[in-house]
Amino acid sequence: MKTTPLHSWHCSQGANMGEFGSYEMPLWYPAGAKAEHLAVINTAGLFDTSHMAVLTINGKDGRTLIQRCFTKDIDACIGQNKTPLVAGRCVYGIFLNQEGGVIDDAIVYQFTDNDYMLVVNAAMGKTIQTHLADHVLPDEQVNVHDLTDQVGKMDIQGPASGRILAKIIKDPAVLFDKMIYFSFKGSFDQNKLPFLQAELLDNTPLMVSRTGYTGEFGFELFVAPQHITSLWQQLLEAGKEEGLIPCGLAARDSLRSGAGLPLSHQDIGDWPFADNPWLFTLPRDPDSNSFTKNFVGREMLESMASSTWTLPFAGYDLRKIPLGEKSKVTDLDGNILGIPLTCTTDMAIDRVNHAIISLASSEEEGKPENFQPKGLCCGFVKINTKLDAGTQVILTDGKRKLKVEIREDIRPGRTARRPVTKMIPSL
Repeated sequence: MKTTPLHSWHCSQGANMGEFGSYEMPLWYPAGAKAEHLAVINTAGLFDTSHMAVLTINGKDGRTLIQRCFTKDIDACIGQNKTPLVAGRCVYGIFLNQEGGVIDDAIVYQFTDNDYMLVVNAAMGKTIQTHLADHVLPDEQVNVHDLTDQVGKMDIQGPASGRILAKIIKDPAVLFDKMIYFSFKGSFDQNKLPFLQAELLDNTPLMVSRTGYTGEFGFELFVAPQHITSLWQQLLEAGKEEGLIPCGLAARDSLRSGAGLPLSHQDIGDWPFADNPWLFTLPRDPDSNSFTKNFVGREMLESMASSTWTLPFAGYDLRKIPLGEKSKVTDLDGNILGIPLTCTTDMAIDRVNHAIISLASSEEEGKPENFQPKGLCCGFVKINTKLDAGTQVILTDGKRKLKVEIREDIRPGRTARRPVTKMIPSL
């Protein structure tokens, strides 16, 4: 298995390690996955994400190539008015194959009109590079570089993340000024490494992105691999008083599930990308059922009829079932409907008078005084019929049966989109 530059630190701290995407990664630390999940909701958590793959696309036809291969229309993707992607902004979308199945999901960052960066999943750098290269036309000028293992990356997530980051950054007011959701501060380096514009107090350059994979307020940080251990330790030291702790993949999984975010190759995969909660990534014309651009996989999506639906669910307690060949979704009468794709436990939520309430919910939203959630299982199912929100189904592994509810959303009160000025009042 491959390792990240922080591997020895994880082992020295007693992390429980496991394989993910060909990397040996921390699953949880001695504090435990529950404590790590709750830290992100209440204070902040720090995640090693250097296993993610980074690519750059350069050249006058780079934007055209992205438009051809990426589902999101980057000429109409920003804000309610759907303005074009510009320097300093990034957007989430999907890479599809010709059959309409998912190769991987990604975030595209724009540095200049000719320079872009992609962040894709672990072990997917070469695959996406090849996919893009296969769709470059003979007369186009574009280069695609796979920077796998050449960029250090970590995520600091949670309501205190901005206050912690501000302690080790030069000119935090400048960095956080107008830093809205899915924007970033960084510039394109001619050596193909996307750093600069932001600096630590020790002069280390880095790129700061207002993104994450938890549904909570936070940032993704990009830095040269030789600086990542120092940055990690600086953040943990700066965040001691705020309650910052390191977090593993188990908490990352439960947090993203409660936030309604898919895991590529599990919740989305080599089946047609249709009838799921993430169709906002498709370039649909708001006034019709057509698409606003041509892209790889379009013809298949337009021609096929619906046959499966991917839907979010939440249970009534923290119990969950393991995923496997025997795992099934049935209706209340035992008729098989499909399979569970993700089943985990969001420890920050519980039901109050039938409504789901989060630790991050306000009293006006129904959170009782001294609210202590026990947690609810949640995730996604892929089934052969469309069900309305509120419909109850059964998850079973052949032994245990869990009644769960189809939902439109899972964890309320998420903070990811909240203004920086609200989350860092001292600015």
